[in-house]
Amino acid sequence: MTIQTMLALLAQSFTLTLAIFCLTLLGSLPLGLLVYFGKKSRFAPLRWLINMYISIMRGTPLMLQLMVVYYGPNLLLGITLPGNWRFTAVLVAFIINYAAYFAEIYRGGIESIPAGQYEAAAVLGYGSGKTFFRIILPQMVKRVVPPVTNEVITLVKDTSLASVIGIMEMFTRAKQIAVAPHSPGMLAFASAAVFYYVFNYLVAFLMSRLEKALDYYR
Repeated sequence: MTIQTMLALLAQSFTLTLAIFCLTLLGSLPLGLLVYFGKKSRFAPLRWLINMYISIMRGTPLMLQLMVVYYGPNLLLGITLPGNWRFTAVLVAFIINYAAYFAEIYRGGIESIPAGQYEAAAVLGYGSGKTFFRIILPQMVKRVVPPVTNEVITLVKDTSLASVIGIMEMFTRAKQIAVAPHSPGMLAFASAAVFYYVFNYLVAFLMSRLEKALDYYR
């Protein structure tokens, strides 16, 4: 296998890694906010369920969650799902896992905002919804950018866990190339490492730019 062929295969698999990354963020960031609202609900059974969900997601490995989501319907319910369920299972597992973490990050950011902000909004005649979306949410976004950045960088690396249910993402492709006859061997792993590093560098750079753009909320 030539180096050009190896890089082409890795680049092809990187598109799958990128899809997992982007779709997970698109699903988990807003879902995390909904989970936070459920955690703060006045309905006690809902609060209990949300707290249990967060505890399970944070207390068990993502690899195990991937396997439960993918194999669970067949093992527990006897349901045979179509072949494209493999990729869907990855997205479901990643989204519900990261939503739990984002919900706790949002909670920390919102609870760090002084109570005087709510009192000032009430004096101005703002309702609870308007107070949250016009006053609290913009300040919360500024405060949670650093911890969210850490989770996003972790997500880039966690995409490699999709291999446990047979998804041919970039790291799995690198392993496949490395063990193939007449392959560049360790060069495949080195190339995958560069892909991951550059991707994480770009993510960190973009998030730092976002943090600077939000500096007006001091």
